[in-house]
Amino acid sequence: MRLSVLHRTTFIYGATATRSINTLHLEPRTFPYQKTLAALIRVIPATRVRRFTDLFQNITHHFELHEPHLRLEIESRIRVHNLPLDISTASREALPAGFNDSSIREQIWPYLQESRWVSRHPDVWRQAVDITRPWPAVYQQTCAIMEWIHREFRYEPGVTSADTHLEEAFALRRGVCQDFTHVMLGLCRSVGIPARYASGYLYNGPRDTLLGAQASHAWAEIYLPEAGWIGFDPTNNTLADERYVKIAVGRDYDDVAPVRGNYHGTGHCRMEVQVEVEKI
Repeated sequence: MRLSVLHRTTFIYGATATRSINTLHLEPRTFPYQKTLAALIRVIPATRVRRFTDLFQNITHHFELHEPHLRLEIESRIRVHNLPLDISTASREALPAGFNDSSIREQIWPYLQESRWVSRHPDVWRQAVDITRPWPAVYQQTCAIMEWIHREFRYEPGVTSADTHLEEAFALRRGVCQDFTHVMLGLCRSVGIPARYASGYLYNGPRDTLLGAQASHAWAEIYLPEAGWIGFDPTNNTLADERYVKIAVGRDYDDVAPVRGNYHGTGHCRMEVQVEVEKI
């Protein structure tokens, strides 16, 4: 499946802004099952944009805009070619003992630790133990966690924000894809399943049955022995297959925010976001 994505973020200030400094995660690198065909980042007012690779090998852009401006527009256009997801029987049946290999431990260690928005909370651990106890294989345990979140949590925009911590979302039992993903990371990590945050987009298709396709989307990726990193979307209770466009990965949202920055000027700022995902 070939998909194109337009993502435009516009900041409209109530008075002149200066010294705007921004970091972007809007261009995907090539991942297993996903090849980047084209990517273009545009910033208005025009300024020099520096491109580099961050700690997690995500393609990152950085720019500074010191001149006075009343409006800032950041636009990305990308095209990717996705292959159907294929998880072998051996990987679906792999046990947690598969994480004991030293080369695997080195890869997964950061994704078993606490991070800014994902903590080790006793209530989260107890819930994870209850969910996973009947299932021996890592894949089965992960599916059980994903299904539990999808069943017990209500998708409700507006009750949380980008700064909502795992513990708050876990208590609320409500939120959006970012919250669902942070909860899944916490549940998985608390029982020794390496889990990382993935950000990107979701192609909803003509049936329009999936949640989270109207803006940037988020899901969890679990390291499965024999298969590597595989995406699980608790918001929609499905594997992250060829309908998903992955942009960046990290320990939590803090590592992969599509647009992060600050500026000097008025606190009156309106942000508009437009996301269009199409099959080509």
